Amino acid sequence: MEAGEKCNVRNLSNKAASSSFSLRSSPSLNTLRLRRIFDIFDKNGDGMITAQELGQALTCLGLDADLSELESTVVSYIKPGNGGLGFEDFVSLHRSLDNALFGCDDDECGDEGITDQQEESDLTEAFKVFDVDGDGFTSARELQEVLGKLGFAEGNEIQRVEQMIVSVDRNRDGRVDFFEFKNMMNILPS
Repeated sequence: MEAGEKCNVRNLSNKAASSSFSLRSSPSLNTLRLRRIFDIFDKNGDGMITAQELGQALTCLGLDADLSELESTVVSYIKPGNGGLGFEDFVSLHRSLDNALFGCDDDECGDEGITDQQEESDLTEAFKVFDVDGDGFTSARELQEVLGKLGFAEGNEIQRVEQMIVSVDRNRDGRVDFFEFKNMMNILPS
């Protein structure tokens, strides 16, 4: 992403799914999460993620990636004739990275390539993204900051972010702890 370039604004509450959003009849929770991530990264909604779109998304999250290195990694997962990663290509890339980083093979991880321990670890890492100050809770301000970095319109609307917090804050302390976050991720509507 060029200096001064902003992350594209997307709306979390948009009822219409992107053109690339299509689910199988009973996908796993991990597949649903990957689909949501794919749709966020697919900035132009064409059903493909280019290395540039992936680089922009990672930059928005504060994870700098060299575009040439990203392209060399991603190119082997793009089907011939496509201009970017389709959803299934994205899933293959994700599984490959999981295997490389966590030593998970199909026998250990089951059909989805993810163990319960791996899923717990993934949720912990995802929670840390939203727990900006590292205090073990996600406040409305922290959620607003992350949503803004991801380019969601809600990043500009604290009232909407506060409503999001209230909707999952079971103990009514005005913050989301890891267990509330985990519960929310397990009951997300498809």
